[in-house]
Amino acid sequence: MLGRMCAGFGLAAASQMLGQDAFAGVVGKTGLHHPAKAKRVIFLFLNGGPSHIDTFDPKPELVKAEGKQPEGELYKKSKGAGFLPSPLKFEKHGKSGIEVSESLPKLGGVIDDCCIIRSMRTDVPNHEPALIQMHTGNVQPIRPSMGSWVLYGLGTENENLPGYVVLRPSPKIVVGPALWSNSFLPAEFQAASVITEDMKVEKLIANIQNKNLSDVEQREQIDLVQALNRKHAAARQNDSELNGQIKAMETAFQMQKRAMTTFDISREPQHVRDAYGDSTFARSCLLARRLVEDGVRFVTVYYTSNDNNQPWDTHSNHDAGHKKLPRRQINRARL
Repeated sequence: MLGRMCAGFGLAAASQMLGQDAFAGVVGKTGLHHPAKAKRVIFLFLNGGPSHIDTFDPKPELVKAEGKQPEGELYKKSKGAGFLPSPLKFEKHGKSGIEVSESLPKLGGVIDDCCIIRSMRTDVPNHEPALIQMHTGNVQPIRPSMGSWVLYGLGTENENLPGYVVLRPSPKIVVGPALWSNSFLPAEFQAASVITEDMKVEKLIANIQNKNLSDVEQREQIDLVQALNRKHAAARQNDSELNGQIKAMETAFQMQKRAMTTFDISREPQHVRDAYGDSTFARSCLLARRLVEDGVRFVTVYYTSNDNNQPWDTHSNHDAGHKKLPRRQINRARL
């Protein structure tokens, strides 16, 4: 169902396009048995990804077939070690009885609050197209990202901040801006990307404050420029990209009122910062929480190998690496 609906998030726009009464009928026909409660999204994307077989998907049949060679035309030249089950122990946790590996002890304690989807997959087993499909529902960068759809459908709750924010530890994200693109949606639904390598607020959102003009003087200047922009846009059939730039300029001006406070995690009590942990990813998670509490609709937090030089996937020495990595990172970023 999610795949057929372009990762499912296109339906979010239906509430505004059809009106709430009509949308209720659509929801009823899809078989959903309760109204949606979620109003904001924090999307934690662990680039590379831990092995599903070593986390929530034990594959008991692999144990029975351990060491056996796969059959069929595709594998006739295979000379590997055969089927390999996970070396980790799994236990059932919570009232739900969901199986969790020994590498995620803390998550096992709250597993009843989680929804584990074991059937999810991508159409291409390669990082770049798989990443794009996970964010947009398509292996080619032709569709809007999840965040853009959610913002388009639900709108923003704070005009003084962007409605969709991406937090990434460095500019070197695999694929990059195509993952948070607005695609064919109006430009105002493109994410605002923030580099979180240095969490000082003046570094996170540099050049927001105008040191030379007062708020009143800036407002007069912005109003003049925006009036010219609207006249320019009207002569060009109100081009969506141009209108997006006009909207971005207004948001940037409004951010002076709120952003310097919202983006400043030093305002959090020390015990809260300690609870989240001391890593770029942990601090980004804390910032994501502050953003959604202040009305940002969708926040994506990326984890990459630039964060403590530890990627989430293990291309070598997997068994030893996987046991250490989830425990280390979850202890450093206590969500």
